[in-house]
Amino acid sequence: MEVGAGAALLLAPDLAIRLIFGSSGTAPAVALTRVAGGAVLSLGVACWLARHDGTGAASRALMSAMLTYNAALVALVLTGSLGSIGPLLSAVALLHGGMAVWFVLLMRGARSVVP
Repeated sequence: MEVGAGAALLLAPDLAIRLIFGSSGTAPAVALTRVAGGAVLSLGVACWLARHDGTGAASRALMSAMLTYNAALVALVLTGSLGSIGPLLSAVALLHGGMAVWFVLLMRGARSVVP
C-alpha cells in the first residue's frame, strides 16, 4: 500500500494534493509532497524487502518505523495540522490508525492478526 501511495505522491503530487486537500498545491507544497512520496515509497520498499525476516531485528525496526509514521499521520490529522478534515483525509486517518493498531499488535507478538 505504501509503495503505491509513495509513487502517487512522488509522480503526481499536484493531483494528490487536490484529492486530499481539495485545492492545488503551491510550488513548495508540490516539492514537499514529492519528498514525502519518496520517503513513503522508501518505507514501503524496505518493508517489502524485509517481509521474510519474521521477528528479526530488521523486521522489528521497520515495524517501529511504520508505527511511528502511522501514529504521526493520525496525530497530524486529528490536531488539524493538515487543515480541515474532509472525507478523503478522514479515510486516510482511519486507514493509518488501523495500520498503527495492527503494528502494535504485531510488535506485541499477536502474529495471528496477519492475514
